[in-house]
Order: sequence, then C-alpha cells, then structure tokens
Amino acid sequence: MQDDLIKERNSGLIGIDEAGKGDYFGPLVIAACFADDVINARFAQIGLRESKNVSDKRAFLLEAEIKKIAQYEIVAIGPEKYNELHAKIRNLNKLLAWGHARALENLLNKVTPAEVVADQFGDRSLIENALMKKGQLIKLTQRHKAESVPAVAAASILARAEFLRRLDNLSAQYGIKLPKGAGTPVDQAGRLFISAKGRDELGKVAKTHFKNTSRVLG
Repeated sequence: MQDDLIKERNSGLIGIDEAGKGDYFGPLVIAACFADDVINARFAQIGLRESKNVSDKRAFLLEAEIKKIAQYEIVAIGPEKYNELHAKIRNLNKLLAWGHARALENLLNKVTPAEVVADQFGDRSLIENALMKKGQLIKLTQRHKAESVPAVAAASILARAEFLRRLDNLSAQYGIKLPKGAGTPVDQAGRLFISAKGRDELGKVAKTHFKNTSRVLG
C-alpha cells in the first residue's frame, strides 16, 4: 500500500551536480534541483545551459531565475570542514557521495520525484550507501554528461554560483585574490597567501590534499 502511494506521488526528477571539486581554493558545493515538464519549459525560456558553458556573470543571472522557478537544496562544504572530512574518509568520491546524499535527502523533504539523476563520478553504491530512508526509496541513475538533463543543468548552475560567491567571500575576507582551478596562478596565490597569513591559515581557504599544497609549501 505504501509503495503504491509513493508511485502515485512520483513525478518529475531531481538532478544533482557539484562545483569546486577540482578547485584548490574554496568550498565543495553540491546542489540538488527538482524539475518536471512545466519547470523544464520555464528553464528553456530562460536559456538554461550547463554551467561549464556560461560565464560567471551569466551563472549568477541564471541562478536567480532558477531559484524563482524550482525547488532546490544546496550543501556547501567549506575548506576547513572539507579537510576534516577528507582526513576521515580519505576518498574524494566517498566525500562527494556524502554531499550528494545530504543535498538529496534535504530536497526529498519538499518533493517526491520519480527519479534522481547525477553525473557519473564513482560507483553508484557510494551514493546509495550514504542515503537515508527517504533516498533509498527513489530510483537513482548516474550517467556521463548528465548535464543534458535540465534538472542537472540547473543544479550545476546553482552549485557553480554558490561556489563562486563563497570563493569571492574568502578572497575579500583575507584580502587576497584566490583564483579558480589548480594551475600556476593558484600556486602563485598560495605562496602569496602563506607569505601574508602563514601556513596555519592555509587549511581555511584551500583543499590541502591537492598537490598544490606541496608546491606552495615547497
């Protein structure tokens, strides 16, 4: 009887995506967004595209529109908490799965979708094992290039905008521009940061298990 009731309530789907996974500075942000046919049509009207294909300025504009249209949840793991969790879990995919599960469970308090779609980043069981009671009742699909699904594209925009906002806030807090990515400009900023703020502060702005840390400290 309960299963039948759940099936009757199922409609639309939840998309999940993250930002900051490959960035040395700033948080890891996971967003979950619900969409059905009506919401998808409105997404099309605002010109929604996956976040990698839009500028930072456009990401903020789309974020504002998405938040007017759809139900969503965002989980942001700041650098200090990220480093603490990574030291315990010792596996980025498991940490990602934990964040995906938290965002999903929070959104499931608002909506009951037919399916959850996430980008492929590891064994599906990583997310399934991190889910609690509500999440275990929902069909979970992981696929490559999941951003072609509007709900996932929306989640990617939400995650990207929140990551950028928090990275800018960290830059303002410390008075040092903290760039995106993990390349040479990031190493240069890391050395400047340590010179100005000291080694002990690095874990408050950076994901310290990245190889950048050894380069910055070296």
